Amino acid sequence: MTNETLRTDVLVLGGGLMGTATAFFLRQRHGRSVALLERELIGRQASGTNFGNVRRQGRALEQMPLANRAREVWGRVKPLLGEDLEFVPYGHLRCCYTEQQAAKLEQHARDVAPLGLKLELFTRQQLQQRWGIFAPEVVAGSLSPEDGHANPRLAGPAFGRAAARLGAHIQEHAEVVHVEREAGDFVAHTADGRRFRAAQLLVACGAWSNRIASLFGETVPLEARGPQMGVTEPLPYAIGPSIGVSTPVEHEGLYFRQIRRGNIVFGGGLKGPADAAHVRAYVKPDNILRQMRELRRFVPAFAHVQLIRVWSGIEGYTADWAPVMGPSARVPGLHYAFGFNGEGFAISPGVGDVMAELLATGRTSTPIEPFHIGRFAKAQAGSLVAA
Repeated sequence: MTNETLRTDVLVLGGGLMGTATAFFLRQRHGRSVALLERELIGRQASGTNFGNVRRQGRALEQMPLANRAREVWGRVKPLLGEDLEFVPYGHLRCCYTEQQAAKLEQHARDVAPLGLKLELFTRQQLQQRWGIFAPEVVAGSLSPEDGHANPRLAGPAFGRAAARLGAHIQEHAEVVHVEREAGDFVAHTADGRRFRAAQLLVACGAWSNRIASLFGETVPLEARGPQMGVTEPLPYAIGPSIGVSTPVEHEGLYFRQIRRGNIVFGGGLKGPADAAHVRAYVKPDNILRQMRELRRFVPAFAHVQLIRVWSGIEGYTADWAPVMGPSARVPGLHYAFGFNGEGFAISPGVGDVMAELLATGRTSTPIEPFHIGRFAKAQAGSLVAA
């Protein structure tokens, strides 16, 4: 137990990739002092348990500027951090089983072209000529050639170590039990009696963020869900891009990638139960079995591949399927970056870069207005009026 107080320019709550990337860029670009508090270990939850997609294809159009900024960081992440995150720009391929879904791929390609993303469309025959692994019922595909994938288990800790080397105070096993305003500062109290204070606060606690936001009167409808992930035995390395297939039934979709060691990492389908209060997420065996069936349907050569491990994590999902990013609508100095709905890994370096810019300068060159937390207060007010 200690009465120690550490004061910095910025206090970051949450040691996922959003928080660690923000801390890194606050030091690397802006020279701001920063303390980051993580209740467990850096990158343990959603940042470390996701699929590892680094994709822009398939994103909401409002996220494209952010995704482009993130992709620029991914492209130089190894020299930037001095560590290999196993990022490979081998592309992101989306495939489908019906002509109706093929038309959606074509429309998406038209929509994102003005936003800086050029997609390549493939017919059934072209897919077979290029890759030669898909079932005959796969009718079309769309390739984002400069996207790719990385290792989520490495990313958050690497950004955290790089931030620490630049002078950031990275505190693991620092559970925040209360946050208050005191003399113009934010003061966070940890379970072991320490105090951390700063003029600016970033809430980046993933599925736990709503607890802190509610302390300042900004409640967000946020649900904890668990991704359903698996990995197979190693196979001969042959598949570069991360690949997804859409089905007529949305929750039956599948995505997979092959890592250099040969294993096939896969996910998709309905999310499993997750309990943020007790820090528990669960794999649904029936969904894993469905994923294996879909994997073998999609790529017949996987007919006899063996499953070796499954896992889940805890992700935060907002009611409108859009993230919460930017300043508070009520409290000066308070900022948010959470609720990325299972799609945050790819854009997290861009989120960190943007949030560091916003915290340091009061503005950002990348538009994030659609993600402002004030939209929930407006929606709640509208519901009351309608009632």
